[in-house]
Amino acid sequence: MDAAKQQMFFNRLSKVYKHVGKIARKQGVSCYRVYDHDLPEFPLCIEFYGDLLYVAEYKRRHGMTEEEHDEWMDHTLQTVCEVLQVTTEQIFLKLRQRKPGRLGQYQKYDEQLHEFVVTENGLQFFVNLSDYLDTGLFLDHRLTRQLVRQQCQGLRVLNLFAYTGSFSVYAAAGGARYVETVDLSKTYLAWAERNLQLNGFNDPDQYRMVHADVLQYLAQLRPACFDLIVMDPPTFSNSKRMEDFLDIQRDHVKLINQCLQALSPGGTLYFSTNFRRFQLDSAAIETPHIKDITRATTPFDFEGKLFRWCYRIQKGDESGQV
Repeated sequence: MDAAKQQMFFNRLSKVYKHVGKIARKQGVSCYRVYDHDLPEFPLCIEFYGDLLYVAEYKRRHGMTEEEHDEWMDHTLQTVCEVLQVTTEQIFLKLRQRKPGRLGQYQKYDEQLHEFVVTENGLQFFVNLSDYLDTGLFLDHRLTRQLVRQQCQGLRVLNLFAYTGSFSVYAAAGGARYVETVDLSKTYLAWAERNLQLNGFNDPDQYRMVHADVLQYLAQLRPACFDLIVMDPPTFSNSKRMEDFLDIQRDHVKLINQCLQALSPGGTLYFSTNFRRFQLDSAAIETPHIKDITRATTPFDFEGKLFRWCYRIQKGDESGQV
């Protein structure tokens, strides 16, 4: 085991934890990212969810035998426990594979279903650190969710590619008149419904779940039926349940323009993508009211590490103004 490299990791993790941990405590944030591949020799993502720790190792060609890698991981987790003041029983370890636009399968560190509730900005969410591709809560959109919450009073809100419905919960908490949650996965839709119910939003007529392919769903929406739309699609998707595959660089103009048609005059679309090489084709989008809010929606624990884009796109009123 290379003691010098482990000391380097110890020093780096101590430094970043001292910084982000202090801000998290000050802001009352209990779910946040501590470390994300800061050092090439330690390709890990480390996140706190309450008092539990999610540690994901990025798949790589490390050149170690299985025994050597196990030893490296044991030493690395010892360092994590020492710096972050947790026990190994509090850690959930996964193998995170780099694939275009999606996460790969994980190896389970803890084989038993481990679902629990976390709090973010006074709202509650079910998360699972061991049994799904992701934890159930994308921490990088913490500020975006709050932004949506602040603007939803009395509005009709649509959440597309909704995953576990965190934006829907924030919209409901912001006083939205109606919230529609759309996803192709029945598992995630059920998760989203439970998240809404966990926060006291139980009326199925006011908070509607729609199992659908968003590409087909948008094509049949009537004009001006929503006031605010959130759309955070995957970079690429070719699910067998879809009629066509999704390529966000190729398809974003069509998707955005369909959302604009579904918005009421003066309505707002929040569009986000984690495709690193994404280029917004502003000239082909049917509104001039486009603002890049990536930096404004970057949380403290993702500064300098966030590889996603976020835009506020507004539909003009009858006079073309917003």
